[in-house]
Amino acid sequence: MIDLSTTYLHMSLKNPIVASASPLCENLDNIRRMEDVGVAAVVLHSLFEEQITLQSVDLDRYISSGSESFAEALSYFPDMRYYNLGPDGYLEHIRKAKEMVDIPIIASLNGYSSGGWIRYAKMMEEAGADALELNIYYLATDPQTTSQEIERMYVELVQNVTNSIQIPVAVKLSPYFSATANIAHQLTEAGAKGLVLFNRFYQPDIDLETLEVIPNLTLSTPAELRLRLRWVAILHDQLEADLAVTGGVHTAADVIKSMMAGANVSMMTSALLLRGINYVSRVYMDLLTWMEENEYESIHQMQGSMSQKKVGDPTSFARANYMKVLRSFALREQ
Repeated sequence: MIDLSTTYLHMSLKNPIVASASPLCENLDNIRRMEDVGVAAVVLHSLFEEQITLQSVDLDRYISSGSESFAEALSYFPDMRYYNLGPDGYLEHIRKAKEMVDIPIIASLNGYSSGGWIRYAKMMEEAGADALELNIYYLATDPQTTSQEIERMYVELVQNVTNSIQIPVAVKLSPYFSATANIAHQLTEAGAKGLVLFNRFYQPDIDLETLEVIPNLTLSTPAELRLRLRWVAILHDQLEADLAVTGGVHTAADVIKSMMAGANVSMMTSALLLRGINYVSRVYMDLLTWMEENEYESIHQMQGSMSQKKVGDPTSFARANYMKVLRSFALREQ
């Protein structure tokens, strides 16, 4: 009997397929369907900091200083009271989801400052969330702000949240840190029990007809998986934290590669939005079939088997491989 079980954030999961935050998770019936087709855990859609600050007078200095001076200022956002469920509705959503399904429910907070986060982290825990994912988003637009200040803000936020609640906390990281391994270490030391690699930021576009800046949502493709595989393979066994791959996971093959690189779970969103929730059943069966054909008895057996420490040529994940790749490609003579 093939064992698909894994662990993530101190939770035992029946398999490594996790539904990450998306509009699908706003609907309780969708969450029930996800459980039915084999999803092992669900990360709820995010509660945004802008929603919290509408109800909080304890505003962090990163918000209160110059509301017109940076791109994340509150005045640049739509009325967040009417985005998804609002703070109180979000807490009720957690309670109802926990009553409806047996799989773990992971709450999500999206923002960049402490402010009302600690209060709502506690309330999410009380509402029954099994874990919390911090989706930290801060765009450093001020030329005077240093990378050290940004990293310190991340670490302090994680410390503040993890010290205030008992449920495990994961941090969803950006791929844009200059020293990814170091910030991963700092966040783990600050109390993060898991790291989610990597966040996908939605970039604005310019409409040439109206000359307006417009939002532009692009779903992930399997090509994006390579960046995640590289860093999971590098960080595996270097940190006291679980690792999750998110972004580019579309097939059973993507799940298998994630596990071999060293991930605990693979998170899917775009594939579900594109193909529907029932698509998970196919991924689940394809995963079982591949493991049986290749004589793998468990997910644990493959986890980390292709990490940097385990492969014959560790430079494949490092800069030294860059020249090999370039030399491997030669233009054909016409």
